[in-house]
Amino acid sequence: MTSAINDQGAAIAVTLLWAASNAVTQIKTDERDGYTAIQVGLESNRKARKAQAGHTKEAKITSMLMREFRIAKLPEDLKVGDHLSADFFNVGDKVDVTGVSKGKGFAGVIKRHNFQRGRKTHGGRSYRRPGSIGSMYPQRIFPGKKMAGQMGHVRVTTKRLTVALVDPELRVIGIAGAVPGPKKGVVLVREAK
Repeated sequence: MTSAINDQGAAIAVTLLWAASNAVTQIKTDERDGYTAIQVGLESNRKARKAQAGHTKEAKITSMLMREFRIAKLPEDLKVGDHLSADFFNVGDKVDVTGVSKGKGFAGVIKRHNFQRGRKTHGGRSYRRPGSIGSMYPQRIFPGKKMAGQMGHVRVTTKRLTVALVDPELRVIGIAGAVPGPKKGVVLVREAK
């Protein structure tokens, strides 16, 4: 993350995303597949499996990570093997960013759900415990009860963020605000609905 100055002269927090070489690996149409979509592959240094290598052979890349995006209407000039770059977005566009959030391990109820600490005086022993978790009837704990457990490392979508800057030469997209995931994590940026 960094900061940038917007048109009104205010400093805003900007997350810089590197738009890697995204190649179109497959185009799906209503006639053949029943829906319209494009499949995009992210080029990677890792060796692809034989099935993946055969699937991406026409696009002339070795992709380990592929995602499919449904679109209403296919562009006329789009074909398999074309590369989508950072200039796909414009400054001011509203986007949804999806990624896997940072994992924080097994966390207690204070860190995970912002519970309050119990008293440390007058014989209190429940300092960081959750306290009572249920009533006498129905003699069970309902699903979804806020308790200690795994925190983070889940798929998160941050909606309606604004594109603050686009640099096609450096292949950089600047998103105003925070996006989910660690540094060097893979995120999906799509037009907001």
